[in-house]
Formats: sequence, structure tokens, C-alpha cells
Amino acid sequence: MPPQGARGLFRRISAFYARLLDVLLVVTVIGIILPVTLQIFARFTDFLPRYIWTEELSRFLLVWMIMLGSILGVREGTHFNVDLFYNLHGRRKAALDILSSLFVLGFAYVFIVYGWEFTDTAWYRISELAELPLWTIHIAWPIAGVSWLIFAGERIWDDLQVLRHGEGATS
Repeated sequence: MPPQGARGLFRRISAFYARLLDVLLVVTVIGIILPVTLQIFARFTDFLPRYIWTEELSRFLLVWMIMLGSILGVREGTHFNVDLFYNLHGRRKAALDILSSLFVLGFAYVFIVYGWEFTDTAWYRISELAELPLWTIHIAWPIAGVSWLIFAGERIWDDLQVLRHGEGATS
């Protein structure tokens, strides 16, 4: 039975946010193809000019692709997680997953605090070649931190339910 009330609303919002991130990840992967292709053909042919902005745009999209992938990995429980004890189930697995999620929360804190400082240095600056606002790339760090916080918190909640009520108890 799906959770009711505020918890159910949070789950629906979280699921919608994850679907949005999935779409954005696909857009960045598709979006990086054009500038990289232009770079390759410009390097090996004479009929295409060498566009320098393509390298910078590729870097911007690569950073976003990595951050979006890490966010979705935290949501799915596949990022920052090493299965040393793959045969554990139930409460023992939930306890180790909580421990792993606490480390994710630590990284999230660092990304939020220092990522915001990093972004703060770029509000009024633009990139040299493509003349893109630098905050558009720097903001990826605090967004990743907040997203990790949300998704790791959701996983911790589920694992706490397993610790309290046993195997398969998520609400």
C-alpha cells in the first residue's frame, strides 16, 4: 500500500523529480554529441572551421552529465555503495545501508556548503570562449548536494522502517 499524507506527497514529488532528472540526463547526453562531433570533424577535415566554443560547451555538458548521473545513482542506491557483504538481507543490510547513506550525507553537506561558495564566485562572470554564464556550471555542485540529501534521506527512512519492522517494511 502506498504511503499516505505528507509522506506520500513527498514520495510522489521525489519520483517526479527523479523522472525530470532522467530526462535532463538524456538531454545532456544527446546535447554533448553535437559539439564533440563538430570538434572531431573540424580536426580532421578542412571544410569545417575549428570552433573553440565547442570544447567549452562539451565541458559544461560533461559536468552536468556527471552530476545528474551521480544524483540518480544515489536515488537508486548504486552510487557510493560497495557491496562487500552481498549476502546480507533484512535488518543487517538496512543497518549497513544507513551507514553508507550517512557518508553520502557527509558528502552532500560538503557539496552544499562549499558548492554554494564556489557558485557565489561565479555569479557575474562568463566563460571566455562561449561566453556562457559560469554560474550555470558551478550551481551543479550545490544542486547535487541537495539532491543527494533528499534521496539519501529517503533511503535512510526506508532502511529505518526495515530496522523497526523487519524485511520489506517501507512506508
